[in-house]
Amino acid sequence: MSMRLAAYAVCIEGAQVLLARNVLANGESNWSLPGGRVEHAEDPFDAVIREVAEETGCDAVVERLLGVDSRVIPAAERAVPGGPEHQNVGVFYQVRITAGQLRPEPNGGVAESAWTPIPDVACLRRSSLVDIGLALAQTLPATGHVAAVPVGGLIQH
Repeated sequence: MSMRLAAYAVCIEGAQVLLARNVLANGESNWSLPGGRVEHAEDPFDAVIREVAEETGCDAVVERLLGVDSRVIPAAERAVPGGPEHQNVGVFYQVRITAGQLRPEPNGGVAESAWTPIPDVACLRRSSLVDIGLALAQTLPATGHVAAVPVGGLIQH
């Protein structure tokens, strides 16, 4: 099994959430939260700020820890065929944008970032991480954990 530790930004202003559209290897795209892999010896707190800057062009500050999500993606459902099952451990932070202009990620996988009305999220092809992050931000569970989001239809791994 492969494993990845990642940090994700849940940035909500008014009734909109900041999303990043990732372009996959097969040319398809889906929306996700800004964020990604925590580098070797990097603190997830620092990683989320770095990832927001890299993917969106904006500066951000962390306002609070929202929670942690752990999911296993079966080998047969991975985007890259032939790999082993994969565990993703995501640390979710409530983040506020302080400066910058939204732009595509230079030499990266994010084609665009956009402020999206929260009710419109349900109509987007998206990572289940979006639903997890929104659930954490909206409920603020004391445990820092919400139920798993079923994958299928518009909701992807």
